Amino acid sequence: MAFKRTDGRKADEMRKITAKVGIIPNADGSAMFSFGNTIAIAAVYGPRQLHPQHMQDSSTGILRVNYDLLSFSVDDRKKPGPSRRSTEISKVTEWALLPALNIKEFQNTVIDVQIYIIQADASTRTAGINAASMALAHAGISMKNLVTSVAIGKIDKDLIVDVSYDEEHFDEGEGATDFPIAKIANTDEYTLIQMDGKIQPNLIKKSLEMADKACEKIYEIQKNALKNVEENK
Repeated sequence: MAFKRTDGRKADEMRKITAKVGIIPNADGSAMFSFGNTIAIAAVYGPRQLHPQHMQDSSTGILRVNYDLLSFSVDDRKKPGPSRRSTEISKVTEWALLPALNIKEFQNTVIDVQIYIIQADASTRTAGINAASMALAHAGISMKNLVTSVAIGKIDKDLIVDVSYDEEHFDEGEGATDFPIAKIANTDEYTLIQMDGKIQPNLIKKSLEMADKACEKIYEIQKNALKNVEENK
C-alpha cells in the first residue's frame, strides 16, 4: 500500500511555490522562495573589494554564504546565532551555488549571500538555494544558469517530492530518508547530492528523475519571477 501524504499531495507533487525578486531595497540582489510554509529570503551584497587585503585572489573572486534559521521560524524557539547545522548548510549552499557562477570574472572581490529562513516546514536548505540563486541573478552576477533545488524523500519504500516536516520525521516502518539535490538548470550537472537516512541503490535513479522533473517546474517559476521584475522596471 502506497504511503498517503498527510496534506493529500501526490507522490510527485510539490507544495505551493511562491517566488519574488527585489524584496530588500538596500541589497544588490534579493529574492524570496517558498515551498508551502517554508519561506526563505536571500540577499546578495557585492561583488565588493575583499578585506583584509591578504585574502584577495587576483585570479578569482570569493563566494561567502551565511544560512540562518531564525529563532521565530519554528514552533520550538531555537537559540539565536550560528549553530553546527547552520554552519554546515551555509557551506553546502556555497558549494551548490559556486559551480553556476562565473566567479573568475570577479578577481579580488567577495560576493556575500545572506539566507534567512523566516518560516520552517522542512526543505529549508533547498528553499534557501533557490532563493539565493534568484538573488544572485537579480544582482547581475554572471552565471551559467540558475541553480534549482528540491528534496526527495523516501517513506518506507515510497518516493515523494518536496518533503514536509511531518514526512521528514516519519518514524514508522523503515522510517524516512531526506535526499536534497541541487543542479544547474537545463543541464545534467548536479551541484548538491546529500542524504539523511538510507535508500536502496535501485531507487537512486528514480529519485533523480523525480528531482529533475520538479526542478524543471521550479526553474520556470524562478525565471518568471525574474522576468516580472525586469518588465516592471
